[in-house]
Amino acid sequence: MSQIALPLETGANGPSRIVIGNANQAALEAISAASSWPFRTAILAGPPRSGKSLIAKWFQAASDGEAIDDADQLDETELFHRWNRAQEDAAPLLLITTLREAGWQITLPDLASRLSAALHLEIGVPDDTMMAELILLYAEMRRLPLGLDAAAYLAARGERSHVMAERLVETIDRLGMERKAPPGMAICREALELLMGPEEPRLI
Repeated sequence: MSQIALPLETGANGPSRIVIGNANQAALEAISAASSWPFRTAILAGPPRSGKSLIAKWFQAASDGEAIDDADQLDETELFHRWNRAQEDAAPLLLITTLREAGWQITLPDLASRLSAALHLEIGVPDDTMMAELILLYAEMRRLPLGLDAAAYLAARGERSHVMAERLVETIDRLGMERKAPPGMAICREALELLMGPEEPRLI
């Protein structure tokens, strides 16, 4: 499993590197080849807490292009002007959006027609290997001494999502402080039960 380091400090605002795995590798490879994007534009959609903002910062640091985080929340006329400006400057434009079942509903016809031709990319569901790496990253941020075996145990039994990786580590950290105990398997098991319910078959 590889990672992309960013020129950021690890802290309360989130991790300073991107874990690369099955969920995002194809998207990151495509983002690295901005010269091949149609109309120099790509749209990256991903679920909450999946590293979209980190990817935006990495792209801007590694290229001469612009990344717009939460592009689907921006005024459509303003976004249309920024798309036109990117075309005039011959600069790649990466638009970051949150993955929603209904998709990105654009009401401005001119903007909709242009973005429909963009390269559409998506961050998917992490597999067990990537989940374990995400769990270890969040544990490192909290200076939580969580071992490889514990991370693999959690990854195989927790819901496979970026949000769950973060919530598991938060819960383990809280339980450890309450019990004044290191994050052993008993605390990991309790965290899983609290977040997923004791009847979850995969907890066995």
